[in-house]
Amino acid sequence: MIQRIQTVYLLLVAVLMIVAMALPVGSFYTVTDVFGMTNLYYTLPDGTMNYSSCVLFILLAVAAVVSIITIFLYRKRKRQIRLTVMNSIVLVAYYLAAIYFILSAEGQDDSGFVPSWSLCLPLISIILNWLAIRAIDKDEMLVKSYDRIR
Repeated sequence: MIQRIQTVYLLLVAVLMIVAMALPVGSFYTVTDVFGMTNLYYTLPDGTMNYSSCVLFILLAVAAVVSIITIFLYRKRKRQIRLTVMNSIVLVAYYLAAIYFILSAEGQDDSGFVPSWSLCLPLISIILNWLAIRAIDKDEMLVKSYDRIR
């Protein structure tokens, strides 16, 4: 239902993931050039694009879709909690994959990586997922208390 606070949290997660897909992750700085990295690809020093980091884009897309699906499961609160926990695990996997791609790209030449502010959006989404889990659990406790009264 739209009037529940966890719906707002989950909707914010979906919006943040869509925004994170569109923004760059950071930049690699070498002695002579600056090369960017997005969630879909990163630029190599010779100017070619390496699409091996598209895993990051896929993980963000999965997190956005799972968040939207979770909103519509408002009658199945236990399943909502499980999907929200899975969504948080997907976002942790995003950070692990991002670290892997950043370290593997830095190892190719003498470059340093400067992250973009958009790299914190999945962390904010993890926090929002945690808040949604708490609110869903609170709803579940409320429904159980009503069942005890009858």
